Amino acid sequence: MEPDETSAIPAPPTPRDLFVAFLMIALSGFGGVLPWARRMLVETKSWLDEDTFNETLALCQSLPGPNIVNMSIVVGTRFAGARGAMAAVTGLIAAPLVIVLVLGALYDRFGALPRLAGAIAGLGAAASGLVAATAAKMAAPLIRRRPLVAAPFMVAGFVAVGLLRWPLPWVLAALAPLSIAAAWRLRR
Repeated sequence: MEPDETSAIPAPPTPRDLFVAFLMIALSGFGGVLPWARRMLVETKSWLDEDTFNETLALCQSLPGPNIVNMSIVVGTRFAGARGAMAAVTGLIAAPLVIVLVLGALYDRFGALPRLAGAIAGLGAAASGLVAATAAKMAAPLIRRRPLVAAPFMVAGFVAVGLLRWPLPWVLAALAPLSIAAAWRLRR
């Protein structure tokens, strides 16, 4: 009996696929690409599922350097080894580097115009909205699986860091052991 074509496992992305995907991520979300990375890797390409993306992001956040660059290296290596990592990083960095150089030259020439300040403020608001939407999408599976454990700690972290302006390392140092203990306790 021959395997059904619809159940065939798709081939992993090639270095070229990785380059193009991370180039599109970089061009879509210049200055804040995590929402676009999640959309591309989880929703569009289905190279990662929600949990794997969250776990990979957690790993990348614990490594030195920009999270999205770390993500491109991890994803590229996972699917195509060192060539995949190089392709993904190059796709992520090449176009924004050129764009930043061009924008820097334009800002040097036209930076004193009042309308430019308003446009930049508007872009900042849009980027903040994208980050908030991505955070909500990433939190949803965690809350669905363990609402009694995840939600109170997410709210406490938001209130402590976002509203009270407490230092993130101290908040994490306090909430991490408590959330681990609560999850462990509910699991038993």
